[in-house]
Amino acid sequence: MSTDKDSLIKELYKSRELIWKLARNDFKKRYAGSYLGALWAMIQPVVTIVMYYIVFDVIMKAGSQTGPRATTIPYVLFLTTGLVPWFFFQEALTHGTAAMVEYNYLVKKVVFNVSILPVIKVIAAVFIHVFFVCVMLVMGCIYGYYPTVYTIQVIYYSFCVLLLSLGFSYITSAVMVFFRDIAQIIGIILQIGMWATPILWNIESLSPTWRLIISINPLVYIVNGYRNAVAYHVWFFEDIPGTVYFWCFTGLMLFAGTTLFNRLKPHFADVL
Repeated sequence: MSTDKDSLIKELYKSRELIWKLARNDFKKRYAGSYLGALWAMIQPVVTIVMYYIVFDVIMKAGSQTGPRATTIPYVLFLTTGLVPWFFFQEALTHGTAAMVEYNYLVKKVVFNVSILPVIKVIAAVFIHVFFVCVMLVMGCIYGYYPTVYTIQVIYYSFCVLLLSLGFSYITSAVMVFFRDIAQIIGIILQIGMWATPILWNIESLSPTWRLIISINPLVYIVNGYRNAVAYHVWFFEDIPGTVYFWCFTGLMLFAGTTLFNRLKPHFADVL
């Protein structure tokens, strides 16, 4: 098992230049032919943030949200710091799931390393994520939360989302080759997952028992991490249990994903 994983890591490292080139091409290809191009990838999430802000803050009067050390931040900043990592995860997993089917013509090539395809999709999602991180930081500045040394943790938490998405994508992309309905199932799970993750609501409002149950979701660690980095100013290593749990969970997903992918890989070309 460990040998397969080591060989996969070596394959990805050797193909790093090809991965980067194909990821850029994949991102450009999604919006080729449209007048606004890649702007469409930015418009929809921005509209989503605005609509949630109007509904929850303006209409429902959600107000400032309390976090660690009884620090409060404006709801619009609370909302944005939760949605930015979620958009990254959602796009990476959605496109990562379809990687093998979308690039079926490459899968059928004997000499092509299909193991890099899920990675390409996840890396392509990074481009839009960088834009939204900038929007998030600008919004923080507007409300008086200027970048500090804590803000560097955004890079760490972005890396967390990337690896978590990759682990899931290896599983879902391999399964989709044989079971196409997995794409619709993932869509439903993501819809439920958004409400099960403290993005629009504050986990601090729950009882300790419910807080522990909700924290089983690894995205809770990431969403809280973005808020801690931008506004609440808390280091990731101050939450030792959460950090240990997240990396154990992510490591397990990467191991399970790469193992399943490698076992099913010989049959991809026959099915596609």
